Amino acid sequence: MGSPAIEIRGLKKSFVTLEVLRGIDLDVEAGTILGYIGPNGAGKSTTVKILTGLMTEFEGDVRVAGFDPVADPVEVKQRIGYVPENAILYESLTLAEHLLFIGRLHGMEDDLIRRRAEVFLEVFELSSRLSMRIGTLSKGMRQKLLLTSALLHDPRILFLDEPLSGLDVNASILIKDFLRRLADEGRTIFYCSHVMDVVERVCDRITILADGVIAAQGTFDELQAARGGGSLERIFAELTSTGADDRQLDRLIDALHDAS
Repeated sequence: MGSPAIEIRGLKKSFVTLEVLRGIDLDVEAGTILGYIGPNGAGKSTTVKILTGLMTEFEGDVRVAGFDPVADPVEVKQRIGYVPENAILYESLTLAEHLLFIGRLHGMEDDLIRRRAEVFLEVFELSSRLSMRIGTLSKGMRQKLLLTSALLHDPRILFLDEPLSGLDVNASILIKDFLRRLADEGRTIFYCSHVMDVVERVCDRITILADGVIAAQGTFDELQAARGGGSLERIFAELTSTGADDRQLDRLIDALHDAS
């Protein structure tokens, strides 16, 4: 077997005095859908930004497709696709102009860009919007465009942060099945989400972050065995909750009852 598609060793990251990642060690094998989950502020998006080369100051060592994202950023970006949770798009471009721009950035021929884009947009029911400006699209349509942009150059590794956000049920099912097919063909998918039931069903392995470290990892069956059964949502809550849920709920109710 070759090297893992993604390798992380001793990864630490701080923002001034806030230590977000406190020593992460993780391998993701090719052909795996990894669910990378944790509460808000646990370091999920920070990890993704480091792996994609968008954040260059950190401690530790990371490799994506065998390359260092800091020393070889172009090599990494040629091999990955990325759908961020909150993407900024060029609102004044049409869908056609945007995809042509993205494809050219990856060195693709215009004819190939158009052929692939045509298929994706037809499947995603966006063909009729090809000449429309991005600023006119709904959230779900924007998400489909982001997914198309990330996949256009046929990357071997995908980083997806809440990829189903804004999609309707049919589109979500399509994307989940598509990700499974991609992984079966040997592509690697680094999947961040707060939607536990989707992670439970879609991902081959799951890594749970808490307080900047890995609290648990393994297949869903392995996590269940280690925690005495239950859903991923329950396991997640047990590993990441402060244990003050009832008290916090009481405070919220009391605040509503405060008439003074």
